[in-house]
Amino acid sequence: MQTAADRVEPVVAGFSSYQKWVIGLLAFLQFTIILDFMILSPLGAILMPGLGISPAQFGLVVAAYAFSAGVSGFAAAGFADRFDRKRLLLIFYGGFVAGTLMCGVAHTYGFLLLARTVTGVFAGIVGSTVSAITTDLFAYQVRGRVLGIVQTAFAASNVVGVPLALALSNRWGWNAPFLLIVAVGALVGVAAMRYLRPIDAHLQQHPDRSPVHHFLHTVSTPWYLQGFAATALLATGGFMLMPYSSAFLVHNLGIEFGRLPLVYTITGVCSIVAGPLIGRASDALGKFSVFSFGCAATIAMVLIYTNLGVTPIGLVILVNCLLFVGVFSRMIPASALISAIPAPADRGAYMSISSSVQQVSGGFAAIMGGLIVSESATGALEHFDIVGYVLVGTTLVTLAMMYFISRRIEQAAKSNPASS
Repeated sequence: MQTAADRVEPVVAGFSSYQKWVIGLLAFLQFTIILDFMILSPLGAILMPGLGISPAQFGLVVAAYAFSAGVSGFAAAGFADRFDRKRLLLIFYGGFVAGTLMCGVAHTYGFLLLARTVTGVFAGIVGSTVSAITTDLFAYQVRGRVLGIVQTAFAASNVVGVPLALALSNRWGWNAPFLLIVAVGALVGVAAMRYLRPIDAHLQQHPDRSPVHHFLHTVSTPWYLQGFAATALLATGGFMLMPYSSAFLVHNLGIEFGRLPLVYTITGVCSIVAGPLIGRASDALGKFSVFSFGCAATIAMVLIYTNLGVTPIGLVILVNCLLFVGVFSRMIPASALISAIPAPADRGAYMSISSSVQQVSGGFAAIMGGLIVSESATGALEHFDIVGYVLVGTTLVTLAMMYFISRRIEQAAKSNPASS
């Protein structure tokens, strides 16, 4: 019987046409998931006054998505390695599209909170399944290249999604961007249903044990716990900083709301160019080396960014571009390193739990950000620099944690070259 491993053989020298198509599909899946989350940040400047909610309530909307994604990931961990990953992906992606449709028709704070909760339930499992598929189908030696492309979905959402969403929200209200995501998501889902091949090689390696036992095994393995801890801290800073960035740009830096699309577009183009280059550098120069550079760049730019006052738009764009280069230089090699932690039979469970840990820690971070940041009488955000200092602290801790994870992966590769 032909398995997924036979159908999509990992290669180092280059990718087959089907592998390239899979990478593109995964990137589009990530694009819709990331855009759905990111769109709240630029919409915050009109959503908060539109619904009459405070920064703390807005932080709760962000956190509701994160917490529900976290809970669903934990719940699905015991079953994640017991099904064809394609089937699992399609079921939960359909739920994600339905939840996003609820956001598109929401007109009250309470219903929006419910809609974000429903969307998060499904989105968390989609993200972890995409990670498991990437790890299943592509060798560790080229995973930086693959992730460099897949994670440009983050940048593409800035270049294409966010400016278009802002234009739609200016014309038809803040609900319109969610309806755009529903339309794009439906097309991507149909393409995955028709052309993605079954991904089931892991089923032959999985021992016959109960979902509860599998979950307990995954959460009690010391080596896995190191990866979960690093993932939690990696998410903290971004969830505290990004949800309030549009309000900070408008009310603190003096950028007109109508010019926000220009800021996001240029920053996104820079990230799209940088992402694949960072991925290739991770494979060629060493994933931890590139991660270390990313930490240094992120710390420097966060300290500058969060302490800015009214600033010319050209300088704001430059700072944003350099900040996102730092973020990508952390995110891509860190994802590649962490993907090497779980055994093949545990990948689905590990990725589900890792996604849950990321979302839950991010939810707490969003709430903390809302409690730290406050609005002045003019609408400017106060204490935003404190959020930057917290991000610097978590970045330094994750640098130390990833150093030990990287060392262990290298030692395992030397002792058992076939495993890599």
